[in-house]
Amino acid sequence: MKYFTPAHLALLLPGLCLAPVVCAETLELDPSVITGSRSASPSFDLPYSVDSINQEQIQDGQLGINASEVLSRVPGLVVQNRQNYAQDLQISSRGFGARSAFGVRGIKLIADGIPASTPDGQGQAATFNLDTAERIEVLRGPAATLYGSNAGGVIQMFSRDGEGPPRIGAETLVGSDGMSKNHLTAEGATDDVGFVLDASRMDTDGYRDHSAARRDQTFAKLNLKPDEDSKLALIYSSLEQNGTQDPLGQSWEAYKADPRSVTPNALTYNTRKSIDHQQLGLNYERYIGDATLQVNAYTGTRSVIQYLAIPPTAASNKQGGGVVQFDRKFYGGSLRWMQPVYGVPGDLTLIGGLDFDQSQDSRHGYQNFIGSELGVKGALVRDEVDTARSLDPYVQANWALDNWTVQAGLRYSTMEMDVDDQFLSNGDASGTKRYEKATPSVSVMYAFTPELHGYISAGKGFETPTQAELAYSPNGQGFNFGLKPSESTQYEMGLKAQLNNTRINAAIFQITTEDELVVLSNTGGRTTYQNAGRTLRRGFELGVESQLAEHWTSTLAYTRLQATYDSDFASTSGTVDKGNYLPGVPQTTLFAEVNWKPADWVSTAIEGMYRSKVYVEDTNTAKAAPAYTVFNWRAKFEQKIEHWTFHQTLRLDNLLDRQYVGSVIVGDSNSRYYEAAPGRSWYAGAGAQYSF
Repeated sequence: MKYFTPAHLALLLPGLCLAPVVCAETLELDPSVITGSRSASPSFDLPYSVDSINQEQIQDGQLGINASEVLSRVPGLVVQNRQNYAQDLQISSRGFGARSAFGVRGIKLIADGIPASTPDGQGQAATFNLDTAERIEVLRGPAATLYGSNAGGVIQMFSRDGEGPPRIGAETLVGSDGMSKNHLTAEGATDDVGFVLDASRMDTDGYRDHSAARRDQTFAKLNLKPDEDSKLALIYSSLEQNGTQDPLGQSWEAYKADPRSVTPNALTYNTRKSIDHQQLGLNYERYIGDATLQVNAYTGTRSVIQYLAIPPTAASNKQGGGVVQFDRKFYGGSLRWMQPVYGVPGDLTLIGGLDFDQSQDSRHGYQNFIGSELGVKGALVRDEVDTARSLDPYVQANWALDNWTVQAGLRYSTMEMDVDDQFLSNGDASGTKRYEKATPSVSVMYAFTPELHGYISAGKGFETPTQAELAYSPNGQGFNFGLKPSESTQYEMGLKAQLNNTRINAAIFQITTEDELVVLSNTGGRTTYQNAGRTLRRGFELGVESQLAEHWTSTLAYTRLQATYDSDFASTSGTVDKGNYLPGVPQTTLFAEVNWKPADWVSTAIEGMYRSKVYVEDTNTAKAAPAYTVFNWRAKFEQKIEHWTFHQTLRLDNLLDRQYVGSVIVGDSNSRYYEAAPGRSWYAGAGAQYSF
């Protein structure tokens, strides 16, 4: 397995601080993270792969629209911006989640302690409000199994607290393809009560035809200290998208002829999606002696209506409907106790917790035609209430002893899916399915020197089918309760080093799975799934952050992943042979960035991204999405005049105007696998803030 090419090596060299005598210690090389250990710890001291993206990286020269803007700098992650706001980003971690037809699955998404993933594992990264983010933490590998049945990893966003003098601000951003974003904010603290208020509207015509979108986001947070031993945060957020157009995928011929092209059926049926999402959460923490009690509670609603391109003659249009509509109520909470243990060598902390999550969908399906009129809500053909719930207790121990660090945990994960069919005219499709599994994890680190740590980690995980994966049987009759969860065994070995002003994280890993969930068919926006046999993932990750000189920093994230099927299985497209590559998973990804900040008021950076070819279906015989390399440039300027702070942003993406496939739809049975990425794109913005 060849990990480096000369081009990769050329990009790696700038990441090493070859002249330590001129390096300034200004880069944050050892951030504290919570994900994994459950309490703030330096990431350098944690025995697994975990990365933190800070506020400056999230906001400096970025658009603040999609998490893909910043997650590409994390090794092991593949973030595909579909250029389709009806389907959200596609994010995979070490191959988990690559098959998702929409949204994010196989990875736990959390924002301020509130799950952005439902109990069955389906998540929406669009609910992350990047304008309010203080940091994003990304956990990969065996330790992630302690967060439940999402075996691929954890992406956790933390919003900033209101601090300092009150201030208000406004910002506007414009760019290619009719993109505009207007943003208002107010934050600060008064009388020991912090507040953050944020509202934005984003509009775009979309790069491809029939891909226009409008997104409205609001956010409010209050943080206060009821007494000296406790703190409390109340958080509200909303996301609204009305009539978001869906251009569907492209065939290879259509993509090559015109990357902006749209599938004719998307126009015929006016494929589109509307979303209204609102949630409210509470985080409470209290210190009781040396122990810490943490309580989280949340509730919310999500309403979706989606118009698909299913022909009136298709059986699925008459059984499940070409228009999908649901109204979701979700709620849950967590309880966690962290107790230091004295009288033993070293520092030992025991953690016990309980997570409860439930989402209930009142789901309806309608035909997408009335007579000869297409793309409208027709006759009701599906009416059911779908409930997913999980109740997961867990225990964890964190023990630091001399040069050794040990973290071990056990979680008992359950997920129950209940379907109450209220349509009944075509038979009762009601049913209940329960999945449960104990998932252990253990990680051990040894400090060879204060600047060099090595670790090994191992764990068991399982991944339940989501409601969307269970929703359609191959015969079109009700839920596919025959699906089983996939079970994984994960091993990881890594080194963490701090050399002068350079930090290096390197890890190799192996993941074996049984009963991998794979696409059986994907037609007109409707996907059915089956269990395959075994899969094998082996890979290498490298992350480098370096202070090159007083005003220069660099970042590199490299991933090499061989993700293959480890047994033969049959699919609708033929026999899938052992050794075939998992679709949607590139073998090589590389992100490199060089940032220059000659003064406090200006910064500029060049980003480079490489991604190897991506297979689009299980037999690996269809045209793979080719490899590509793109470069982006960004700059930010800032001026302070008494109470005012002004800033300007300039950004050019795809500097060399490459035509490439930015994302793929795995297993599309119409062979419309490809989604084109934009050519050269420009963005410019300006904002002002007044501090009282």
